[in-house]
Amino acid sequence: MNDKKVLKLAKGFYGRANSCVTIARGRVEKALQYQYRSRRQKKRDFRCLWIQQINAAVRNYGLIYSIFMRDMVRQNISLNRKMLSELATYEPFTFRALTKLVQPWGG
Repeated sequence: MNDKKVLKLAKGFYGRANSCVTIARGRVEKALQYQYRSRRQKKRDFRCLWIQQINAAVRNYGLIYSIFMRDMVRQNISLNRKMLSELATYEPFTFRALTKLVQPWGG
């Protein structure tokens, strides 16, 4: 990486890290490593969040997340976790209808 590019990427860093090329180079490399890692971490974090939201919503209707998801597969209802979470949050009546579809299968 040339010096201009490094300093451009280092814009906004504290102290000499945004003006001194030798210091900026190390900080920029580390920042790029964090970016790479965080793009993957974000996907994991959102999946965990969606599962927690679905679990909380399902427990209101006397179910458990794992049983709910198992029975969704058995009923051939294919909604991903993101959509289920959105339904649970913004469309509670629709989500309730889903739980009623799933409940007769029981545990």
